[in-house]
Amino acid sequence: MSCGAVILRDTPAGARVLMLRVFRHWDFPKGLMEAGETPRQTALREVQEESSISSLEFPWGDLYIDTGPYSRGKIARYYLARTRQEEVELLPSPDTGRPEHSEYRWLSFHQARRLAAPRVAAVLDWAETQVAGAPVGAPSGAIDSRRA
Repeated sequence: MSCGAVILRDTPAGARVLMLRVFRHWDFPKGLMEAGETPRQTALREVQEESSISSLEFPWGDLYIDTGPYSRGKIARYYLARTRQEEVELLPSPDTGRPEHSEYRWLSFHQARRLAAPRVAAVLDWAETQVAGAPVGAPSGAIDSRRA
């Protein structure tokens, strides 16, 4: 299982979400759980390792969404978080010594959806619904939304 976070930052133009690019794929900061970690601890570690963001707030508590299986059966769990930190640094991976991502962008939900694969777009839909405060019913199939 991979764990990460959909990170929001408030701006005068509205909420912006952090997207990271690896090759042609845009996603949120996430990575594999390590022994002894909880999913949320993994999410916090991965966000800091991949983006340098160390200050996160979780106004939605332990709410998360799981994706359906992808890439050889992997599942990704995303929490919803806020930060005030605008500057992002694409840090080198502890394993390879090179950054895992080649680009980052703070985007509106609409802009992010235009870059996202269907799996990531479904997570964006869930996050936008949470931000708007509307009740969420987990869509049938790949996405499962619940509290940790």
